[in-house]
Amino acid sequence: MQFSEIDFLIIGAGKSATTWLQTQLQADPDVYMPDPELHYFSRAYDRGDTWYLSQFEDANADKVVGEKSNSYLYGEEAAERIHRQLPHIKLIAQLRNPVERAYSNYCMLFRRGEVGSDIAASLDPALAGTEKLLTSGKYAEHLQLFIDLYGPEKLLILFFEGVRGAPEAQMAKVRAHLDLPMRPLARTVGKKVKDKAAPNVPTKWSRRLKWIKPAVEPFRGTPVFETARGWIAREIEYPELTDDLRSRMLDYYMPSIEALEAMSGQSLARWSAPREASEPSKISLNLGKPKPHAG
Repeated sequence: MQFSEIDFLIIGAGKSATTWLQTQLQADPDVYMPDPELHYFSRAYDRGDTWYLSQFEDANADKVVGEKSNSYLYGEEAAERIHRQLPHIKLIAQLRNPVERAYSNYCMLFRRGEVGSDIAASLDPALAGTEKLLTSGKYAEHLQLFIDLYGPEKLLILFFEGVRGAPEAQMAKVRAHLDLPMRPLARTVGKKVKDKAAPNVPTKWSRRLKWIKPAVEPFRGTPVFETARGWIAREIEYPELTDDLRSRMLDYYMPSIEALEAMSGQSLARWSAPREASEPSKISLNLGKPKPHAG
């Protein structure tokens, strides 16, 4: 595999149903995508080009080849590194209301025990305005780096709501952008994405039991395992994103939202509504994650 044989990248954003895009493309026999996010141009650049290209070694020459790494949208040097090695590729960004995306990300970190219950310390722009948890939602600034390097025609900008409301049309845009023939949506059963509302093993217990995880891994999903897990798993009570905090966050993001409207040619007035009609952490379209097609 050579850099010239890689055709596209999905660059983000996190918590915006980009895994759904990957799932759909991996189900296409004309496409090859490695399963994990590689994060090469953002977090793993020291692994070297040989390591990166080896992740595509199973791809046939007749495949449309790409990968998804949401960190590329935010990585300080990612855009220039990508352009240096992949000046020919097409880019896809799928974006979510930045307030909702930041809160979803906060909930994930809270579940992991990486942030505390003081939600304002993480999401109030007056207290955390320079934190990546917030700045990641300034999409226009991040996308402009790619547009400056690639031009607007190489970048397809999609929105989270399209997956919810019109998934067939959303994928039609992706397929047209990548010059792929139209196909129906893939509907397969596979590994479920973690539901933030599901009972979770408390962090303190998860850390204490870390040593035993390799031994019990073969039993995961069995009735005995799930019964034992149920003894210690608890439903998580997440700190509330209040209307007041939501309003301050929206004010913080508004200049970027307006710039994104001009950039994408689409109205984002819906992002200024008091709150989304519903706030699931994941898209629930009964779509699993098939294994990538080998070459």
